[in-house]
Amino acid sequence: MTELKKKFEVIAKKYEREVESLMPFLQDIQEEFHYLPEESLKEVAQRLAIPLNRVFSVATFYNAFSLKPKGKYVIQVCMGTACHIKGAPLLLEEISSLLGVREGGTTEDRLFSVETVRCLGCCSLAPVININGNAYGNLSPEKIGSIINEYKR
Repeated sequence: MTELKKKFEVIAKKYEREVESLMPFLQDIQEEFHYLPEESLKEVAQRLAIPLNRVFSVATFYNAFSLKPKGKYVIQVCMGTACHIKGAPLLLEEISSLLGVREGGTTEDRLFSVETVRCLGCCSLAPVININGNAYGNLSPEKIGSIINEYKR
């Protein structure tokens, strides 16, 4: 049994043929693997006795889910109006430079993924980034390196 299959089985034991458990099932898989492996989606469909296209519909509709591997830490750079005006593009440029990965990409070691979002709802703290639910505001490019280093430990 592959490592992926073993980890999937641990998650799957929590969910038994309840269609209502589709979202939490997918959330647990996303949390464990940092994406939704295709073979896991097929297993979910089979275990919940629902069509595979329905599982894919949910998996592709919500931005919280990804069908391609993401890093352990997902850095979201807010590009909403307030953040954009206050320098978010410079933050993105600095993050990309430090990590060697462009927006939408993942570092080779799968430690970081970088993405942009329209608004994080922290406009008074602009510009803002979010790393796995932790918001950092009032940023400048000079502050980015120390924040990223916190996650490299």
